[in-house]
Amino acid sequence: MGHAMSHAISLDQAAVRPTNTAQRWWALATVVAAQFMFVVDAFIVNVALPTIAVDLQASAAQIEAVIAVYLIGYATLVIAGGRLGDIYGAKRVFMLGILGFTLASLCCGLAQSGPELIIARLAQGATAALMVPQVLATIHVLFSDGSRARAFAIYGVVLGLGGAAGFLVGGALVWLNVAGLGWRSVFFVNVPVGLAITAAALGFMPRMPRRRGVQLDVAGAAVLFAGLLCLIGPLLFGRELHWGPWVWATVLLGVVIVAAFLRLERAIAKKGGLPLVDLALLSDRAFMRGLVATFCFFFANLSFYLIITLFLQNGLGLNPLEASYVVLPLALAFVTAARQSAARATKVGLKVLTDGCALQLAGLAGLAALVTAVGTPSLWLLMLLLAVFGYGQGFVMAPLSGAVLATVPKNNAGSASGLYGTVQQFANAVGVAVVGALYFALNAAGSERIALSVSLGLLAAAILTCAAFVARMRRARAI
Repeated sequence: MGHAMSHAISLDQAAVRPTNTAQRWWALATVVAAQFMFVVDAFIVNVALPTIAVDLQASAAQIEAVIAVYLIGYATLVIAGGRLGDIYGAKRVFMLGILGFTLASLCCGLAQSGPELIIARLAQGATAALMVPQVLATIHVLFSDGSRARAFAIYGVVLGLGGAAGFLVGGALVWLNVAGLGWRSVFFVNVPVGLAITAAALGFMPRMPRRRGVQLDVAGAAVLFAGLLCLIGPLLFGRELHWGPWVWATVLLGVVIVAAFLRLERAIAKKGGLPLVDLALLSDRAFMRGLVATFCFFFANLSFYLIITLFLQNGLGLNPLEASYVVLPLALAFVTAARQSAARATKVGLKVLTDGCALQLAGLAGLAALVTAVGTPSLWLLMLLLAVFGYGQGFVMAPLSGAVLATVPKNNAGSASGLYGTVQQFANAVGVAVVGALYFALNAAGSERIALSVSLGLLAAAILTCAAFVARMRRARAI
């Protein structure tokens, strides 16, 4: 989420800091609550997917799209969301984002078909792109004194706990079937929470002056959005449409649109405008190696949670609450490792990333061996292997952004952070599309266990590639 720091705020700090110091801590609680809700919603849906598929008679591609479009909407618009905060003020854009997210959540809960739910999830991701960049921007402005480290520590803990809460709350809500709402409650719960955050923001968030001279690259945002949809859409629905010629034509169109986006950004920069992405970064080899490592790591992030929760419920017959309990140690191990990773990185540098990749690979290998060799695997052993994977993931995710951005000049830090965040979420979406398609295809042709094992192999290949590029980054810095 470091993209929000991209919008370096050249404001008079005294003009925006609340005179009551307690008020800024309430403002912090307000914005991190919104961040927490965003992270929870990236995970809470996983546990509900099997139930959603049955209730809405949704296809496998539609189930994948429920996750992927949330990420696409966010990834393509998050830089624009940060710029809008600069132009119109963080408080105003934050409140617009949280209200939009709340309304989109209500629409998700009311959806009567797979396509309706997909459109509502896209709206969720797009409105989150307005809301989330204002979180770090607000912290950046309100905490420029000695309390800054504490404020960011609170932000980090909340960020880490979001995944664990998503699994636990999602499993509990679906299993308890409150008021007969079933899976819909995982979306409806956002409505009272979102309204409470809006009220708190109105009372506690200070008004922030607008930055003059900041422009919004509307054309760039629209073209990038269209290009990424054309690239990922066919990956989601290609199998169900028998990979017809028009499917590949759409992918080709996506490539053409992305190429046009790059030309458009260059043209805007030549005219003295402010492009969505600073293309000078693409010639920075060290930064590009870091982006490849980032893509490979996040390719194996949410896609892993998708297939493991599907396997636990469809393959092992666990109910949503039981499945959430099995995954909970993974989330807690992730939080633990993320908190330890900074100290570890200080001691061993980028080796912390390769160590984390090694732990993830050990967890994936153990899981593949267990589900292949044992008819009814022990849930305790599953939990242990998942925790090993989660611990390794926590070691990588927290320090990775700092490692990738470390060599970027300070005057490009903002654009680099925004590009990093976009690649991160795009990789999550591509991973869900590709790994999900492989899992569903093999499951239909063979068995749930074969589908899981082969999919885990693909994830292992992505993690290995990430480790290889991190190793190149280490060697380059050692020269």
